[in-house]
Amino acid sequence: MPTCDITSRPRVGRNWLPGLLALWLFLALAGCSRTRYLKVREEPYNPLARSLQLLSRKGPQPSSRTWQLLRRYDLAKQQEKSPQVVLAAFQKQVETEPTPDKLYSFAELSYIAGQRLEHDGQVKESLDFYAAAVAHAYLYLFDPSLDRFRNPYDPEFRRACDVYNGSLEAALRIVSLQNKLRPGETQIIQAGKKQFQVQIVSRGPWRAEDLSQLEFVSKYELDTGLTNHHHTYGLGVPLIAVRGKHDDETSAEKYYPPGLSFPVTAFLRVETATPQDVAGNVHRCVLELYDPLNSCDIDVCNRRVPLETDLSTPLAYFLDNPVFRDTDLATIGLRTPGQALGIKGLYMVEPYDPNKIPVLMVHGLWSSPTTWMEMFNDLRAFPELRSRFQFWFYLYPTGQPFWVSAAQMRDVLTEVRQAVDPNQQNPKLDQMVLVGHSMGGLVSQLQTIESGEAFWQTLSDKPFEELKASPEERAKIAKTFYFHPNPAIKRVVTIGTPHQGSSFANSYTRLAGKRLITLPAMMVELSSKLIRDNPGMFRNTELITTTTSIDSLAPDCPIFKPLKSAARAGWTKYHNIVGVVPKEDFLGRLSEEGDGVVGFKSAHLSYVASEIVVPADHLRVHAHPLAILEVRRILLEHLGELQAIAFVDRDLVPAGYCPPPGMMPLETSPGSWPVSPASAAVPVQPPEQISALQLYGPLPRPVGVSRLR
Repeated sequence: MPTCDITSRPRVGRNWLPGLLALWLFLALAGCSRTRYLKVREEPYNPLARSLQLLSRKGPQPSSRTWQLLRRYDLAKQQEKSPQVVLAAFQKQVETEPTPDKLYSFAELSYIAGQRLEHDGQVKESLDFYAAAVAHAYLYLFDPSLDRFRNPYDPEFRRACDVYNGSLEAALRIVSLQNKLRPGETQIIQAGKKQFQVQIVSRGPWRAEDLSQLEFVSKYELDTGLTNHHHTYGLGVPLIAVRGKHDDETSAEKYYPPGLSFPVTAFLRVETATPQDVAGNVHRCVLELYDPLNSCDIDVCNRRVPLETDLSTPLAYFLDNPVFRDTDLATIGLRTPGQALGIKGLYMVEPYDPNKIPVLMVHGLWSSPTTWMEMFNDLRAFPELRSRFQFWFYLYPTGQPFWVSAAQMRDVLTEVRQAVDPNQQNPKLDQMVLVGHSMGGLVSQLQTIESGEAFWQTLSDKPFEELKASPEERAKIAKTFYFHPNPAIKRVVTIGTPHQGSSFANSYTRLAGKRLITLPAMMVELSSKLIRDNPGMFRNTELITTTTSIDSLAPDCPIFKPLKSAARAGWTKYHNIVGVVPKEDFLGRLSEEGDGVVGFKSAHLSYVASEIVVPADHLRVHAHPLAILEVRRILLEHLGELQAIAFVDRDLVPAGYCPPPGMMPLETSPGSWPVSPASAAVPVQPPEQISALQLYGPLPRPVGVSRLR
C-alpha cells in the first residue's frame, strides 16, 4: 500500500511546476489577510448634496420647486436675506393650507436652515430645525388627508424621502455626540421651545444591551475587500451596530466573534399628539432600530414602507476590525496549528435564528472564514435566502491533516447542536447545508460518510481492540478513524476540492511544509507514545506522526482510497463546482487543466447531483459570480424540495438507520452520534410525519426546480 512518504529526496523533473504555481498562489492568499474592506469618506455621503447644493460656496440652496413656491408667496428675495424669518412666515401658510408641496418645501427649508446653523457652530439651535424637517417630511409622506394628492411618481416624493432620511441622520449625529443615542432608554431632547421625548427601541432580534456602539454607514465607503455594495432604498438611516458583551448571554452568543458588527436601520415614528402634548409643546416619537436581515419593510400609517438598508458596509466594518486585520488567522492556522486550537470552532456573524436553516461554510488550506466574505455578502443580499438561511463559518487549523480537522468539526457540530437545541427538536437544524472550498470540501465530505474499518486499516492491519492505550487515548484515535454520517447534513457543496489529491503536494512543497508547519505538541506526543507502546502495530506511522495538511493532500496519500469508496449517507445530496483556468491565461498555459492547484480530474465528481465548471483559478473560484449563483441555485432547490416533500425528519437519526457492525464503543458527549458495536444497535422508530408547510411556511419555488423523486 502506498504511503504519505515525506522523507524522500526531491527529484528534479516536471514536478517543480505545480509546486511553483502553488507557492505563487499561497503567497497571494497570504496577502488576503491584509485586505482592507473599508475607508473613511472625506465627507459623509448625503443624497441631498447635489439637489440642495450642500457643498457649494454659497451654502445650501432650495430646490427649483421650492424657489417657485417661495416666489408665489413673495418670499424668494427674503429667503436670501433672512431664511429663518421666511420659515416663520411660511409656517403660517402651511398651517392655513397644508398641501403636499408646502409641507415638502417647509421640510426642505428647515433642513437647509439646520445645515447652515450647524456649519456656523450653532449645533443645539440646528437640532430644532432638523426636528422640524423630519416632522414635516413625515407628514408629507404619511398624513392620511394627503393620500389623494400624494404622487409617488413625482421626483419630489423621493426628495421628501431623502429630506426625511437626511434630517433624521443629522439629528441623530447631534444626539450621538451628546451620548443620548442609547437603545432601551427614553431621551428628553430640548430644541428651542419644543421638547422631544424619544423612546429608543430595538425591533429586531438584538437586545438593547447588545448594541454597545452605533456608527453611521454614510461615514464609510467600501474598499477593495468586497466587490459588491448591497444597498436598498427607502426610509430610515442605515447604521453599523457594534455588539458588546454583557451578562445573561444566550447559549448561542458564545459563537459570536469579538467585535461583531451588524446592520441596523433607524426609523423615527411620530406618535399622535394628545391635547396635553400640544399644550405643552411636547412631541412624542419612537426611534425604532430594525435589523434589515429580519425586516426589509415596515407598516407605517396603514401602508407598507421599505426601509433604507445597507448590508455590506457593516460587514466591511466588522472585517476591518483590528482583531482580524492585524491577526493573520490563516498563517497561524497553517504554521502553528497548536496556537489556533484556542480559536478554532464555529462562528455566527448574525443572530442565531431557530427558524432558519444553517449554511456552514468551511475554508481551505492557508485560509480562514474571511475567504467566504465575497460569497456571503452576495448570498445574503437575496431576500429569499436571508429569510430562510443563516450563515455559519467554521475556523480550523489548516496545518494539520484534513481528517483530524474533520474529527474536530464533528465534535463542534455536536456541541453547537447541544447548545442551541439541547432537546434536538428543531427541524431546521436537521436540514443543514455545508459549503467547502479546497481542503474544506474534504473536511465537509467526511461529515457525511460511513468509516467502517477502511480508515483504520490505512494505519494498521490489526484489530483496533489490540491497540494498547489509555481510554482517553483510544477515544482520540477512534474519533478520527471511526465515524458515522451526520444525519442533520442534507447537502454538501464542494468548490475547487482535491477529491483525489493535488499535484501541488509534491516532494518540494511537502518538504517545505514539514519545515514550515509546527504540529501541535500534544498531537506529536500522543503519536510518539502510541508508536512506542505498540511496536509493529502500524504499517504507516507517518499518518499519525509527521503528516501535515500538505502531506495529506498528496495524490498517493492512502486516506483518499477509503474516502472515495466509503458508503455515503442516502439522505445527503452532493454538488460540485470545479475551477478551470482558461488556456489563454498565463497560469492556464503553464498548468494542467484545472484551477492551477487542483487538476480537473481530481476536482471532478461523477456521483453528484450537479456539477458546473467556472473559469477561475483556485484562489478565486469560490468568489466567482457563477459559483455564487450556483450556490444560490442549490439553496433555492433545497427550499423547493422541502416544500415538495410530504414530511421532514424531526429527529437527528433517520428512520431505520443502524450503525454497521464492527464499530468500537466510544464515550461521546450528550447529543452526539453514538459509536457502538453492532449488538447495541437498535433500529430507530420512524419520525413523526409533519407537514413541511407547517414547519417552514410558504417557501419560494424557483422556476426549473424539480420535485424530489
